[in-house]
Amino acid sequence: MKRPGPLLTLLAGLVLGLFLLTLNVTSGTRNASSSYQEPAPSPTPTAGAASPAPSPSPSPSPTAAPPEDAEYAGRTDDDSAAIAVTVRDGKAIAYFCDGRTKESWLKGDVEDDGTLRLTGKHGAKLDGTIEADRRISGTVDVAGGHHAFTADRAKKPSGLYRATATVRSATIDAGWIVLRDGTQVGVLTRDGEPSPAPRIDPETGAVTIDGRQLTARPATP
Repeated sequence: MKRPGPLLTLLAGLVLGLFLLTLNVTSGTRNASSSYQEPAPSPTPTAGAASPAPSPSPSPSPTAAPPEDAEYAGRTDDDSAAIAVTVRDGKAIAYFCDGRTKESWLKGDVEDDGTLRLTGKHGAKLDGTIEADRRISGTVDVAGGHHAFTADRAKKPSGLYRATATVRSATIDAGWIVLRDGTQVGVLTRDGEPSPAPRIDPETGAVTIDGRQLTARPATP
């Protein structure tokens, strides 16, 4: 009997090699499959459980409220003159007066933040700020003088008064500042000539000028 030839031996080795290769590929696929894990699903909220509260939206910044209608009266820091300011509907009128010959009427707008920029004749100007509707602090420039001032909120009869009329063919324009302690500071201009103003009755505004009774009324913008 003949022994298997070399060709048969080679064929048997090739079959064995294919079997081993197939076995290794199958094992590798199983190992790769077993190492993969599905991602865990997101937890489903249970019935009745509270949902997370949404983040609160930022609150809007508060806007400045316009200053209240009010009257303010006070003196310059050097005590050389008095000043009064009346605020109405975002407008203001002011009066600077030394009680002898120097005076100035000024007017302008009031900003929502309480700042005032008032102007008058001959380059007069007032820069001030209303502080919490309680007082006005600032500076006033009149007739070459520069004055710092503070005017507190006034209560009647304190405040600013004015009277205009024609008396004995003369044009009368007078202003008064009534301070908290009852002091009155005023100038009367008669045909352009200033002089100290007579006292008024702060309760009624009555005043006598050149023999004629007039009524000084609160000055408004």
